[in-house]
Amino acid sequence: MPLSPDEPALAAAVPAGGRPASVQDAIRRDIIAGVLTPGARVTEASLAQRYDVSRVPVREALRGLESEGFIDSRPHVGSRVAPIPVHDADDLFAVREALEVSTARSAARRAAALYSGDESPEDWWRIRREIAALLDAGDAHVAAGDLDPLVAINDQIHIAIAELSGSATMTRLLRQLSWKIEWLYAADVQPRGKRLWPEHRVIVGAIDAGDGERAATLMAAHVRESRIGYLLRYGVTTPSSDPVVAAEVARRRSAG
Repeated sequence: MPLSPDEPALAAAVPAGGRPASVQDAIRRDIIAGVLTPGARVTEASLAQRYDVSRVPVREALRGLESEGFIDSRPHVGSRVAPIPVHDADDLFAVREALEVSTARSAARRAAALYSGDESPEDWWRIRREIAALLDAGDAHVAAGDLDPLVAINDQIHIAIAELSGSATMTRLLRQLSWKIEWLYAADVQPRGKRLWPEHRVIVGAIDAGDGERAATLMAAHVRESRIGYLLRYGVTTPSSDPVVAAEVARRRSAG
C-alpha cells in the first residue's frame, strides 16, 4: 500500500528482482513503484530503518536521488518525494528518442564492422545473447497473456541495445532517463506494450543486418509511438514540441 504524504517508510519492500545494488537503487525502486508516493516525507532515520542500513548510505542516496529529480530537499524543511514529472513527459520522450536513435544506429554500425571482420568487440555476443533471451521471455509473456513483466523486459532490451552501441556514456544517460520514463508510467494501471512488443525483433533485426539508418528509423518510430500513447492516455493538453507528434495526438483525439 502506498504511504501517505507524512507517513515514514518503515517496512522494507522485497524487490522483485532480488536485492538492489545500493540503497539509492532501493529507494528509487520504491518511488517508481509508488510505495513512496509523491509528497511523502522521507528522513534519514526512517529510511535507515526501512532498508536496515546506517544513516550514512541513506544520506548519500538522498543526495543522489535529489540530483536525479526523485527527491526534493529544502534546508530546515527536510526531504520529500518529488512530484511525478508529468508536465515534462513530452520533453523526456524527445530526449529518449534522440538517445535511442543514436544508440540503434551505432549498434548497427558495430554489427556491420563485426561481420565484415574489421572489428571484433568482446562484449557483442554476450549482450546479443542477453537480448535474444529477453525477446524470448517477452514473447512467452505475451503468449500467456501475462503482460505486466513486459515493462521491465522492455527497459532491459532498450538498455542492452544501448550497450551494443559501445557507448558507455549514452548507455548511462539512457539508463537514467529510463528511470524517469518508468516513473511517468507509475499511475498506469493498464498493461502496456503488447501492441508495440513485436517491433523489438524488427529493430534488432535491422541492427543485426548492420543497417544503421533502418535501425534508427525503426527506433524513432517505436519511441514516438510510446510518446503519443502517453500524451493521449494521460490527457496532456500542452501540444508536443514535435509537430508530427502534436498532429497525430490531435488526430487521434478528434477521432475519439
